[in-house]
Amino acid sequence: MINTIPPRSGVAFELKKGQKLKVIDPEGEQVADLYAFNSDNHNEYLSSGRSLDYNESVNFGKSSLLYSNESHVMFEICEDTVEDHDFLLTPCSVDTFKHFYPDEEPVPGCHGNLVNAFREYGIPAHLIGTTFNTFMNVEIAKNGKLSVLPPKSGMGDYTVFEAKMDMIVGLTACSAGESNNFKYKPIQYEVI
Repeated sequence: MINTIPPRSGVAFELKKGQKLKVIDPEGEQVADLYAFNSDNHNEYLSSGRSLDYNESVNFGKSSLLYSNESHVMFEICEDTVEDHDFLLTPCSVDTFKHFYPDEEPVPGCHGNLVNAFREYGIPAHLIGTTFNTFMNVEIAKNGKLSVLPPKSGMGDYTVFEAKMDMIVGLTACSAGESNNFKYKPIQYEVI
């Protein structure tokens, strides 16, 4: 069954080892922030640092492994029609909006939406770190400058993640304007 996450919101759900999570961009150019915890130990969670280190790359696509802070594999990307994602930037938040969009009314952002979604599982806000920003297009210049560009994902593009442990997964339809070419759209997902 395909589930829809409304624009600028998020959900959390259980994913069992061996199940696959298909994240779909139904309209194109929409980022989905992904974060996860070990179901049995909430002090083990998705780690940008470990994943960048062990993949020896800032690029993620088919066959890439996403690791926990305890160096265990949490996900393997087994299908990917985009192969352009970000694992450097923190999820947008009220503070992000104040910093980058000072003339706009701040919204909870992906961090706030994940906090609300994970609350049901008793997971506190301070454990939510850098998310795997599915479909997010971040360019790194030779001088190290980061630029957020419109996602390369088109209508119906998707990424499939295979769970390598039992997890509680959070997923959002990103709220940050620049990340989504200043349009806010839904994200869909399916557990296979």
